[in-house]
Amino acid sequence: MPLSDRTKSFIADTLSLVVFFTIASGLNERFIAGMTWDEVLVSRSIGAPLMVLTARPYGLWRDWFMKRTDPSGKWSRLAMDSLALLIFQLPIYVAIIVAGGADGFAILKGAAGFAALLFVLGRPYGVFLELVRGFFGLKGQGQKPMSVGG
Repeated sequence: MPLSDRTKSFIADTLSLVVFFTIASGLNERFIAGMTWDEVLVSRSIGAPLMVLTARPYGLWRDWFMKRTDPSGKWSRLAMDSLALLIFQLPIYVAIIVAGGADGFAILKGAAGFAALLFVLGRPYGVFLELVRGFFGLKGQGQKPMSVGG
């Protein structure tokens, strides 16, 4: 039985976020926030299930945000992709590193480092997300949750 576009969208968005940000977050936590590898393991263990829960909502948020801001140029698309990611992911990330055991200054350093990282990685992640969606045969923005034929 073939997968519906809604299921493919969920899988593509989840796979994209988990792969891309497990690597990026772990590197930030270890080398920017100064967390130990054990703390990174705890935060990534917490982060992975949260990414599964938030990946599709982020994909929908990004699709809505990009449509609403209508970035047509290379630089505006870069800025809007980065802003969409920053607004959605930073509060979640801070909660994860707090739960992972980061203390006050590590939280500030981690949040600042990750904010910069999110801004830099916003467009590369957007491109990666679109690439993975394409691999699943999804064209353009991800399938809406209650779309016809989904």
